[in-house]
Amino acid sequence: MFRSFSNFNYRIWFLGALVSNVGGWMQATAQDWVVLTELTDNDATAMGVTMALQFGPPLVLVSVTGWVADRFDRRRILLLTQSVLMALALGVATLLLTGVMTLPLMFAFALAFGITNAFDAPARQAFVSDMVTLEDASNAVALNSASFNMARLIGPAVGGLLIVAVGSGWVFVLNAATFLAMLVALLLIRRGELLPRVKSRGRTGLAEGFRYVWSRSDLKVVFVMVFLIGAFGMNFPIFASTMALEFGRQADGYGILSSVLAIGSLVGALLAARRDRARVRVLIVAAGLFGVASIVSSWMPTYWTYATVLILVGFSTVTMLTTANGYVQTTTDPLLRGRVLALYMAVVMGSTPIGAPIAGWITDVAGPRAAILVGGVAGLVAMSVGLSWIIGSGRLRRHESARFRLTLDETMPVSVVRVDPVAFSDEVAAVTTPIRTERTD
Repeated sequence: MFRSFSNFNYRIWFLGALVSNVGGWMQATAQDWVVLTELTDNDATAMGVTMALQFGPPLVLVSVTGWVADRFDRRRILLLTQSVLMALALGVATLLLTGVMTLPLMFAFALAFGITNAFDAPARQAFVSDMVTLEDASNAVALNSASFNMARLIGPAVGGLLIVAVGSGWVFVLNAATFLAMLVALLLIRRGELLPRVKSRGRTGLAEGFRYVWSRSDLKVVFVMVFLIGAFGMNFPIFASTMALEFGRQADGYGILSSVLAIGSLVGALLAARRDRARVRVLIVAAGLFGVASIVSSWMPTYWTYATVLILVGFSTVTMLTTANGYVQTTTDPLLRGRVLALYMAVVMGSTPIGAPIAGWITDVAGPRAAILVGGVAGLVAMSVGLSWIIGSGRLRRHESARFRLTLDETMPVSVVRVDPVAFSDEVAAVTTPIRTERTD
């Protein structure tokens, strides 16, 4: 389960990311609560607009961010983006502590966070492949998800308590301090132990990555499924905050709901780390489970019964996202990995600007339960898309030795033989590394 920890660089990265992610979840909780209760009078639509501004840039800038992640040193990119994110957190803290923060200013900061994260996310995702071998990439992605969700288990609850105890401004100050952990980790990484990678020399940018994804029916299905659930089902800040208010809870109650969601998320991430590789069938099952769990949660009559079902929602969400991320990373041509991951992150993060305002509007008009129900239906539709592809592609067939038993042909497009990275330059390795390509569509 923890085989990636044998790598020094990955251990340092994991610890830095864990500390930084705790601060990030504290800040996310504070930002959502400030918009919902301090800058507006429980306006879920304004909260949806804030999320749209923050998650929209990855979609708009995808043609640039993926090329940057493939072309330039990813470690240096991350040093820059993490520094900018720290400065922005300090800026928001200053405005909140001095009492001059307004909703338009918060919208502007949300957009600035979004633009910076648009460059940070694909570089951060692809950097994992620079630290570990291809055969360990799926495990490393799952452990990254575990780190993210361990932070999610701690951050929202602590953030909610701090909002009540010391105010939202100081939460942003503490988050700015946690960025130092990631910056130190990036400085401590042994550059000589990073795996050689092929750097993009051309200027085809997004078009080449898009053509690659379009030629892969399996990737298209994965992207569509993630988009459906990302747009309509993963608006948890809106759902959890408004449900907390419906149950008569304050910021601490909202933070607890976010942490409870993370319990299931952490279990899902750890189980994903045990799998030898990412499989599309796991993604399909997780999408269906997400749909059912979301629908059930919308019917829960009390705060604690709702919180209990959120564990299952978190488990299915992270199982789906970790599997999708691992599948994209481990089956993509290394030369195009940054651009394909930028497209993937654009789908994951860019779906929010489409779905969050809709979820906020539904919440204002019909209540949070109706918005959650729509998200659950989206999960079932995503499962149907995956099942239709499996059946239509002929991968689901009768077992050769049993008449009433079905078997599923899994896709594993790329098989890479381990080589000594010291013995090859980037260019030579790109040409001579033994690669066997199988049919993928």
